[in-house]
Amino acid sequence: MLDAVSRLVDAFGRGRLDDYFAAFHPECTFVFHTTDRRLLSVADYRALWEEWVREDGLEVLDCRTSDTLVQLLGDVAVVTHTVETRVRARGQESTLHERETIVLARQDDGRWLGVHEHLSPFQSGATP
Repeated sequence: MLDAVSRLVDAFGRGRLDDYFAAFHPECTFVFHTTDRRLLSVADYRALWEEWVREDGLEVLDCRTSDTLVQLLGDVAVVTHTVETRVRARGQESTLHERETIVLARQDDGRWLGVHEHLSPFQSGATP
């Protein structure tokens, strides 16, 4: 299961979007502090991602995680961690500091896929 999380983060950080989106169940839901609505599928998220690329030139340059906690509950795992992502948008580089929760479910074929992701800002001075 940890391999699934590592592959997901690595694919995101390297901009391998097909691999990244394949790490989620097609009906995965996403809640991001940067959006005004809950995304109800990978297709919704991918469409929004493509909009960010088209309108802002979004590019992920690097992604690192720390303070990872995995709670294994049978065929469900809850992963919480702190995420530091370096991005370029509108020609400017910036570093995002966020907390993330990913809920994964073991599929019938044994793969672990994300079924929900929640991202929130990490406040300066907060304890992970």
